[in-house]
Order: sequence, then structure tokens, then C-alpha cells
Amino acid sequence: MELHQLQILRELGALGSLTAVAEALRVTPSAVSQQLAALQRLFPTPLTRRQGRTLVLTAAGEVLAAAGSDAIDAMAAARHALDDFKGAASGLVSISGFHSVGQALFGPLLRELSVADSPTVQLTDEDVAQSEFPALTARYDLVLAHRMEHSAPWPTQGVRSLTLVREPLDVAVAADHPLAGRTSLRPSDIAGEPWVTSRIGYSPDDVLRAVAAVAKRPVDIRHRINDYGAVSAVVAAGGVLGMLPRFTSRSVDDRDIVRIPLRGVSTHRMIDLLARPENLRRRAVRIVVDALQQVMSRLSADAAGTALRAG
Repeated sequence: MELHQLQILRELGALGSLTAVAEALRVTPSAVSQQLAALQRLFPTPLTRRQGRTLVLTAAGEVLAAAGSDAIDAMAAARHALDDFKGAASGLVSISGFHSVGQALFGPLLRELSVADSPTVQLTDEDVAQSEFPALTARYDLVLAHRMEHSAPWPTQGVRSLTLVREPLDVAVAADHPLAGRTSLRPSDIAGEPWVTSRIGYSPDDVLRAVAAVAKRPVDIRHRINDYGAVSAVVAAGGVLGMLPRFTSRSVDDRDIVRIPLRGVSTHRMIDLLARPENLRRRAVRIVVDALQQVMSRLSADAAGTALRAG
């Protein structure tokens, strides 16, 4: 039994298709199939099964994949022990981030890591539905992800998570809107208004569904836009309300909009770092994690100060 065979089995469970596994591991789909067949020959119990046109893990396959994750992590601990001993921080660290967090954090992170002997980072934007973030850990060392506070936690099998910040989403209205002078709002104040919100499966669409449930009336959704800069522009034009993250959309020009806290429903989203356990064994990755924590801490403190002065 080879370690890379266990890795392929684990990735199949996480990604759900031979093609996706091949892309993540940078090999051909036929090579993935061959390694899975070789692994299967070692066990009398089926590790995979066909489900429609896809190949999925059986219960036995899931058990072996979980054990394989522990073995991969243990091997990584041994491989990177010398780096820790030598204090080495070199190497490339790949990071994916959804759009608003990338806009807010990527620049400050590069400046934070501009000192000598810092790791080199490779940045990519991946704006996916909440359920798809864990699978990105197969392709990147670190994944910046978001989920609503009341939603299900991230899977723990083969993935580690670290919360960077608990971020509120505020109602955004045009500066000349009748609600612009309010210091806070409740669902009953806004449920009857027309809205611009995200596509289904993304925040803040789920917040609006909670608003509708609490107010006991449907929400009138006029536009579905995921980019917060575009949302801000549409809100500023008048006619609709929107929701903006308090910390990670501060690069948006706020001259023509007003942000107002919403009370009575949970509006907080968690911005988390997701990673495979073995990747966190690398000293370079841990240094980047520390840098991200520092950048986010400053960002949230600056945003809180701006909100306090505005109030």
C-alpha cells in the first residue's frame, strides 16, 4: 500500500470524481484509476462503488481514507520536522480567497510578507458556494472561506479550520433613503423593501430568508449580484436595499450609501481558514496563517473605529 494511493482515495471522497482528483493531483484520470485498482487489489472489501456516472467511496473506503489522512499527516510531520529545527520559512504557499476577502486582505498580506526571509505566496480568487469551500483544500495550501454563523460547521475529516473573524453584515441603503437616518433596523422594517442580494447558496441570501421568516412576509428580490462593489453601486442608485459585510467591503466607496446594523436575526458570517492537516505542518504555511490573522485583526479594528466615528 502506497501513501499516494491513500491520498487518491481521500481526494476521491472529498472531490467526488476521478477527473477532479486528477486535476487536483496534476495527473491523468487513467493514472488515478490505475492506482485505485492497485489499492483495491489489497482488500477483499470494495472501497468504491458506482453511483450513476460517478465513483464514490463505500463505507469501507471512507474508513480507509480517514486512516490515510492520518498517515499523510504523520508523514508530513516527519518531513517538515527539519524545517522547524532549522527555522526555514522558504517555499511557495498557495492561497485562495473569495472575492470580498481577497479585495480586503490580499494587498495587506503581501505587504505584511514583504520583509526578508518571508514565504512566497501565490494568490487566487475562488468565489464558490459555501458547501464547495472544503474541496478547495485539495488544490490550495490555505483556503479563505465564509459560512453563516448559524449554518453547519465545516467537515472535520481531513480538514482543519481556523476562524479569522466573526463579521456582521449590515443593511446598506442609499444616502437619501428614508431609512438612512436609522441607527439600527429590524426585519419588520425592511422585509417589504425591494432588494439586491447574492445568488442562492451564497450570503447574504440566507440572511434575507431569515428576515422573511421573522417578519412573516416574502422579500422582494429585484437583483442577484455577488460582487459587493456592484451591490454598493446598485444600492447607491436608489430603489433597492442591500447587505454589505462590515469589515471586508470597506474598500467600497461609501459616500453615497449608509450602512445600518440589523437586529433580530443572525447576520454574522464566519471568515475561516481551511487547510489540510499536513499543509499546516509546513513552517512557511504557519507563518502565512499568522500574517493573515494579524492583517484581519487590523482590518476589523479599523472598520470598528470607522463605524464608531460615523456614529
